[in-house]
This record gives sequence, C-alpha cells and structure tokens, in this order.
Amino acid sequence: MRHSPADLPEYFSLVADIAAAKYLTHSVLSGSEEPPKVALLRLAQDIAPAAARWRVAAVRQLLDEARRRHEDDRAAADGWLAPRLHATMRMTRREAANSGLWNFLALVVAPDYVIWRHKGVTKDGERATADRFVGVHYKQTFARLWWAAEMFRDGDDYGPVVAACGIQDVLNTVLRFEIIDHRPTARAIVCLLERGVVRTGRDVNGLGTAINAAGSTLMYDVLAPDDGGDPEARRYWIGEAENAGPMPLDNLPDGPEDGHIPQGSVDALVKRFEELFAEAPVRGKERDAEVRSPRSGVSLDKPYSPL
Repeated sequence: MRHSPADLPEYFSLVADIAAAKYLTHSVLSGSEEPPKVALLRLAQDIAPAAARWRVAAVRQLLDEARRRHEDDRAAADGWLAPRLHATMRMTRREAANSGLWNFLALVVAPDYVIWRHKGVTKDGERATADRFVGVHYKQTFARLWWAAEMFRDGDDYGPVVAACGIQDVLNTVLRFEIIDHRPTARAIVCLLERGVVRTGRDVNGLGTAINAAGSTLMYDVLAPDDGGDPEARRYWIGEAENAGPMPLDNLPDGPEDGHIPQGSVDALVKRFEELFAEAPVRGKERDAEVRSPRSGVSLDKPYSPL
C-alpha cells in the first residue's frame, strides 16, 4: 500500500533504534502489515527548527517516482534515487549519521518502499530483513543511498554515484570501509568501474578487500592528497534548500559546489589500485579475462546485481 500525502506527517522526525526495532514483527517484515504509525509518531522526536530540507512530501514523491520507473528492475532504482535523495535531504554528515532519521523514513514515511525494494526469500520466508528498516548505514534502505551519494560524488557531479550504484557490492561491501571517506579513493574505485577493469560483484569484493588491507600500510592521503572539499560551500548548499526548486527527474541534480577531487590524486590511485586488483585473489578472474578477450567471442558473464 502506497501512502497518500494526507497520510504523511509534514516534517521528518527521529525514532530511536530501540523504539523502532520493537515494531519489526514478522508481519511488518513480510509486508502483510504496516508498522503502527500512530505509536511511532508518539515516540518520535521533532527536528528543530522545521525547515524545507526536512519536509516529507518531496522525498515521498521521489520514492514513488523511483518505483514507477523501475518496477521491473528494483536494483536499478538505487542509481536513480541516490543522487536525488541526497540533493533533496540536504544535511551535514553528522546529521546523516543519526539513525533515527532513517528509522523514521523507513517505518513511518515509506515502509512500502522498503518492502518493494528488498523483499526476498529468506530462511524465515519471503520478507525484507530487519536491517533494511533499522540497520547500519550500508544496509538500511535509505541511509545507504544517501551515503553512497555523499561518498562517491565528485563535488557537484553525481555522475560517479550512478556508476557506483550499478553494482550492488559497491554499496554492500565498499561502503562499509573507512578508507572510502578519502575522496580520491572513492573516485578511483569508480574510475575502475567506468573503464571496465572491475565489472562484477566478485571483482568489487576482491578490489575492496585488497584496497582496505593495503590501506593499513599505504597512506592513501599521502599518495593522493585531497583538501576534503570546501565546508563553507557545503553549508551554503544546505541553506539554499528552500530555494532549490523542483528536482530534475530525467537529468541529474547538482550537488554542493564544494570542490572537485584533484585529478592527479585520482590518477595516482587508479594506477595503484589496478596493481592491487591484478594481484587480488578473485574467484573466476582468469576465466573472466579470457571471456573478455576478443579471441574468445561474446561474454556471457554479466555484472552481478543482487537485490
């Protein structure tokens, strides 16, 4: 069941993890019953002051549009939704780290979207898992998309975000590593995706593991320096949410103009990561390389995209 505007609160609130988790019954996770909205609203904590960036309606409209466009390919909705969710929910990383916001979105505003996007066959029957409602940032349905957009954008350019979301293991595996907080690292990983060096879920997992392990001995911020972006430009972008205008649905929105990632730093890491990937133990990599060879004919190996 999709919610009408009359069913929704005007602004986002916060629902604590412990309060949200107790309502994740089997019926809710299977989609046969909705979470008790009235009870959750009683427990919710208001976000003060009320502002345009905390309005529920704009986010709900995006979710309905994502579902309409990708009804037959749920995983493809991520790449469309992530940059637009980020550009609509304009906030600092500290604010985005508050799980109460994402709990509210999943349980009060859009439980139907969570079920649609992540319901699948589990050992407990056909349902979504609890961590898609209340979970860590790389698992929770909406937090993982916002953080993917935050980590993989190149300044105001959301193009790399779309590429990153094209393989689910980028969200499921790479997004959990602390090294992804280093902007050139994130951009270099996406460059390898865009160039076809890394193509499948297995490739992504192998590359991510190799990069993360090497990060304990290699100082990526020394090899590939980055100033981290302009925080003042980010604050300005957040403050302009009231004047942002309608969200473009067919073209990518603009992110904060807080500075592009130094190309020299990205190039240095792309070279290093290619070396790490060449040495990484990835199951089937040799076979995949043979299949991609022009002498081997057409590849039947498709990029991995689980739910």
